[in-house]
Amino acid sequence: MYRIISLLILVVDVLVIVDIVRSRMANERKILWVLVVVFLPLVGPILYYLLEKKR
Repeated sequence: MYRIISLLILVVDVLVIVDIVRSRMANERKILWVLVVVFLPLVGPILYYLLEKKR
């Protein structure tokens, strides 16, 4: 069960990182968001979509 959840979190993180890299925001913001997603794998994608996607 934990493997499935871990795999799901990994897939979501990779998809969010791809979305960040492809976005039009400044490179500094991209680096910051990628670091947030890498170091906070469960919370990072949620924060990104709540805070950054509204812009």
